[in-house]
Amino acid sequence: MATILVVEDDADVAGLIQLRLSASGHDVSVAVDGLAGVSAAYAVRPDVVILDWMMPRLSGIQVCERLRADGAFDAMKIIMLTARARESDIERAYSAGVDDYMTKPFSPRELGARVEALIAATP
Repeated sequence: MATILVVEDDADVAGLIQLRLSASGHDVSVAVDGLAGVSAAYAVRPDVVILDWMMPRLSGIQVCERLRADGAFDAMKIIMLTARARESDIERAYSAGVDDYMTKPFSPRELGARVEALIAATP
């Protein structure tokens, strides 16, 4: 079981992800905007963060950069889940420190598989 934080401003998307990953035995928390996501990361110390890019208060890129700047989160994995699909966006996300990148619309099964792969790859 892993601790997973979903930072997503669309309640339907967040609920779908939470349901899917909770059914796999994970402890899943949800934050509804970027600033709440940073606070939640400090509170729950997740193993994996699933992060939307376009959110109020702080973008997903800003959240990623803040968390990566803190050495306490070095082992944490980040999946960017966003509608932004341009190559330059993908490059920007990886430069900011994401471990994986998925575009919306997405398959909940594929997201679950990617989460499991990141968890398995963590030492």
